[in-house]
Amino acid sequence: MLNETLAAEVLSLARTGGADFAELFAEDTVSTTLRLHQGEVKDAGGGNLFGAGLRLLYGTRVVYAYTNDVTPQGLRDLAGQVARARGGAGEVGREGTGGLDFRRLEARPLYVAREHPRQTGVREKLALMRRAHGGAAGAGFVKTVDVNYLDRMQRVLIANSEGVWAEDERVWTRMTVSAIAQDGTLRETGYYGPGAGQGLEFFETVPPEQIGAEAARIANAMLHAGYAPAGKLPVVIGNEFGGVIFHEACGHILETTAVEKSASVFADRMGERIAHESVTAIDDGTLPGSWGMVTVDDEGMPGERTVLIEQGVLKSFMVDRVGELKTGHKRTGSGRRQNYTYAPASRMRSTFIDNGRETPQSLISGVAHGIYARKMGGGSVTPGTGDYNFAVQEAYMIRNGEIAEPLRGASLVGNGAQDLLNIVGVAGDLSLGQGMCGSVSGSLPTDVGQPHILISEITVGGRA
Repeated sequence: MLNETLAAEVLSLARTGGADFAELFAEDTVSTTLRLHQGEVKDAGGGNLFGAGLRLLYGTRVVYAYTNDVTPQGLRDLAGQVARARGGAGEVGREGTGGLDFRRLEARPLYVAREHPRQTGVREKLALMRRAHGGAAGAGFVKTVDVNYLDRMQRVLIANSEGVWAEDERVWTRMTVSAIAQDGTLRETGYYGPGAGQGLEFFETVPPEQIGAEAARIANAMLHAGYAPAGKLPVVIGNEFGGVIFHEACGHILETTAVEKSASVFADRMGERIAHESVTAIDDGTLPGSWGMVTVDDEGMPGERTVLIEQGVLKSFMVDRVGELKTGHKRTGSGRRQNYTYAPASRMRSTFIDNGRETPQSLISGVAHGIYARKMGGGSVTPGTGDYNFAVQEAYMIRNGEIAEPLRGASLVGNGAQDLLNIVGVAGDLSLGQGMCGSVSGSLPTDVGQPHILISEITVGGRA
């Protein structure tokens, strides 16, 4: 994308204002988006994003600027802009005067797309979408089906004043289906949206028909459900996207973007027990072909498998470069950004509660009267505290240790830190779900996940 001589010159110019550190991030991204409504093409989009960003550190103070003019002069102008942003020139050490000897990071790709999206035409992609539509349309009471397709290919270069030179190519592919079931005045929506850090070979493992059928199954299962009861009850939460609660209510307050501001209830609890002993939680950037895969993070560091909680004890935060400077905790390859218009920050990758020793059935059989939240929906979280309110997309009553009637309108209201202590059982059926996570450095593909878990008590929102 850029040669070493130009990168070294730009980094040197950027540091003429006295910065301790300079980093250049260049990006070339191509994306495709398609939408089918009732089997007909309604939207087709995408485009090319090409540009570069420069970040300077003065101690822990950050100056960041970006441009879509990546000509040599455009990058020199950008370097001059950020160098002047602090208010004038200062003394620069020898390491900031050019002539960098870059060390190329030899990071083997965790996954290489076999059917690259750029080598596949729109007709073939639409054919996959129509297969998903066929898996949902006309199933039971399903009346309306929407199918969305996304692929994204991002090439990045990270070079910095410490001599790091890292390049990476990322590929993401995803399909989502929304199915609406209707019977008279009753109406329910089912949604399913798997994806991966893979090419179109992903649909060999997860056939489009299966994606459509799962969305339809959820909509039909909930269509004639009665309303959920309200009150404090034991809850079994399903695997896969059930991990969204841990991600939102606990994961964000384990990122140093929160810890460095003392905006996390866990900021000063390293080495302490913060969860039930059955809980081990991990943030992993090294799962080949996963939606949250990070061969190299956006600061040029290889991705890592980070154990956040081990048998209930807090072991690590998710740490980027600035987070390391501010907190003293070691970097974990967690510096991520949506694109070149954002400076990186500590962000989740594939974040999940690890396998335990129970089975889903053993967890359910131990509940006399409670709720089975098979599929979670969206919700809201209060930053820093971890207080949350999440809708349940697919819920059932548990009576005398058995799954009973379906329930609509269920929500879970709680606190992430407290719920970690109230997890009393973890099954061994770990599965990951995919989503887009928004934070200070933009919207990023992240996996959430867990096995089935049993929480001894959560406030269930429903009808009293």
